[in-house]
Amino acid sequence: MAKLNAAARKKIPKSEFGLPEKVGKEGKNRAGKGAYPMPDKAHAANAKARATQMVNKGKLSAASAAKIKAKANKILGKSAKRGK
Repeated sequence: MAKLNAAARKKIPKSEFGLPEKVGKEGKNRAGKGAYPMPDKAHAANAKARATQMVNKGKLSAASAAKIKAKANKILGKSAKRGK
């Protein structure tokens, strides 16, 4: 996976994030770009793994993880039937 530094991350459009809007603890949108950047297949696969990890820790809802995984599967070229 290619290293993604801060400058490169800022150049990624919101549409390439698993969660385009950051959400704070109060449920309000925070300033800045989203979470789980997916500019390529390696980052998409990693986003799926991190989403699962955060659900298991109780820091991400299952619904948000499902959004991230669906976006990653599109990038990875997996159909809903084949990939989880």
